Amino acid sequence: MNSVRLDLIQEINQLWNPIYPYLARHISELYGRRDGDIVEIGPFCGVIFSLLKEKIGHAFRMAAFPEGMGHFFREEAGKQNLVERIEIIETDPSLVGLEEDHCDLAIFRGAFFFPSLFHVDFSAIYRILRRGGIALLGGGFGKFTPESMIEKIKRRSRDLNLSIGKTEIDEDRFIQDLRTRNLKGRFEFLFEGGLWALMRK
Repeated sequence: MNSVRLDLIQEINQLWNPIYPYLARHISELYGRRDGDIVEIGPFCGVIFSLLKEKIGHAFRMAAFPEGMGHFFREEAGKQNLVERIEIIETDPSLVGLEEDHCDLAIFRGAFFFPSLFHVDFSAIYRILRRGGIALLGGGFGKFTPESMIEKIKRRSRDLNLSIGKTEIDEDRFIQDLRTRNLKGRFEFLFEGGLWALMRK
């Protein structure tokens, strides 16, 4: 993990700040609730701030990795006066420090695209979900983000992603791979506004 460019990860998170309200609208539509415990996982967090402001959910946590991202997200929360509302912990893909059966909505953006940074621990995500909870894993701008906003950040976002280690995914192979793994939970695959796997417990 020592070679991870935290500065590039941090830049892409800030670059996406204008996108998060639109992405939050997409996520809240999929979630279909206004209550519950919400956790955002990994290096690419930020949409949880918009969910909180839109009053989607009642408890909010970030499970940040790699090491060092927790400090960055605390600073970002401070800029938005949300430090008191959101618990930020540093963890790893096994989600050490998150309780079993505790979460109603888990969001893990970038989940499948950065194999050199981390591998998705599906069993850990399933473990933290409450029965009836969902996890949204994947990436994209969401279906409500205006094309004009996508155009503004698209090139820089792509360059940063490639610098961090993003890989292209063949959708059919990706779906086949997940289906052959015999994973816990029920999966749906969504292609509107990105590539997402929706896991239900």
